[in-house]
Amino acid sequence: MKSTVEKLSPTRVRINVEVPFAELKPDFDRAYEQLARNVRVPGFRPGKAPAKILEARVGRGAVLQQVVNDILPSRYSEAVTETELRPLGKPDIEVQKIEDGEELVFTAEVDVRPDIKLPNLNALQILVDAIEFTEEDVTAELENLRARFGTLVGADRPAQEGDFVSINLTASVDGVDIPDAKTEGLSHEVGTGKLIDGLDEAIVGLAEGESKVFVTKLLAGEHAGEDADVTVTVKSIKVRELPAADDEFAQLASEFDTIAELRSNLEEQVRRVKRIHQAEKIRDNALEALLKQVEVPLPEAIVQAHIDEVTHNAVHSLDHDEVKFAEALEAQGSSREQFDAETRDAAEKSVKTQLLMDAIADDLDIQPGESDLTERLVLMARQYGIEPQQLAGILQQNNQLPAVFADVRRGLTVAAVVEKATVTDSEGNVVDTAEFFGSPQPADAGDAAESADATEVAEKNADQAE
Repeated sequence: MKSTVEKLSPTRVRINVEVPFAELKPDFDRAYEQLARNVRVPGFRPGKAPAKILEARVGRGAVLQQVVNDILPSRYSEAVTETELRPLGKPDIEVQKIEDGEELVFTAEVDVRPDIKLPNLNALQILVDAIEFTEEDVTAELENLRARFGTLVGADRPAQEGDFVSINLTASVDGVDIPDAKTEGLSHEVGTGKLIDGLDEAIVGLAEGESKVFVTKLLAGEHAGEDADVTVTVKSIKVRELPAADDEFAQLASEFDTIAELRSNLEEQVRRVKRIHQAEKIRDNALEALLKQVEVPLPEAIVQAHIDEVTHNAVHSLDHDEVKFAEALEAQGSSREQFDAETRDAAEKSVKTQLLMDAIADDLDIQPGESDLTERLVLMARQYGIEPQQLAGILQQNNQLPAVFADVRRGLTVAAVVEKATVTDSEGNVVDTAEFFGSPQPADAGDAAESADATEVAEKNADQAE
């Protein structure tokens, strides 16, 4: 077999393949064996009819077509290996010539990973905001913990922000009631803004049994995007009473004996969370810095596939109704044009990130170890609420394990980039990244992350590269 490559663009090639018929004898033998099992020929037992008899029965053309269809995938893969290409996506294969007894000629056009000129990672500068910590942060965590152990008691006064109310809601548009908008006994914390615009402002000042009408824009249903007159009626008002922040509470809410020990533990938790958030920003800023420095040619077909998937999922949620989709976008203050532009920008950035991380991973010879893949599967299984072995089986059945491997590899690559770069905060201090970004080793040399938190931070790169 002979194969040559034509470069159509920085991200697309055409592979020209010539296969002499002499190489196809084993493929013809398999085709005849299959035909012999499936075609009944009088005078011969199943599977025993000679090739010439079978050809006379079904025609040489049918045999030839079956052989060609069977060999194209394997000969394409062989040509890819021979030419050392790195294909992206599925190829467009076209048979150019079949000369029976002489040769088969076909072409395959496919997107490929472009050549990327990588920067000096040791010279990469990453800037991140300094960690700000105050005692108010600890107090806020303590208040959240007290709220979990609080009790709700009735309040004999008008509603205020922070109260918990039970309300009834009705709505009408142009004087016509909307049955789907009617709700009774809805629980709501005043001031959270979790329901509809204008609701919290309408509730504040109402006593039990009192009502108020306000105007708001509906976000869903057949009247999505229209102004509606909404009536809210307060049925009950309750306030949360918090336990005292003392040693007794510390013993109730934690394993500590004193409130001082509990506050100390909360302080460490707050500091850790802030360090994790800073590590996430370091990861994001590292990717942004690289993307600004590196030119990454984009394979349009791959970008379009990302766009199509996002668009399909968005419209699918509305039963593929384009009109409803446009109305939903309008209700959010957007439009189809804006959605399409934002989706393309996100797809291009995602593909650029994938290609860049893969190029760096190749350059640094980063390969996930078995423990890296196991950690990812355990975390994914926990998210889906199933056993890791069951998830692995599902992924393997749907041929998704290579994608998981690629995501883990990209996460380790980000860790390697950060480890080589110089990271400083907004106060000019050099940030020690060892806690959350390990030193990925080549070819199964061990874990890339030094802790569970490090793994969590590193693998969030998958979101950037999806």
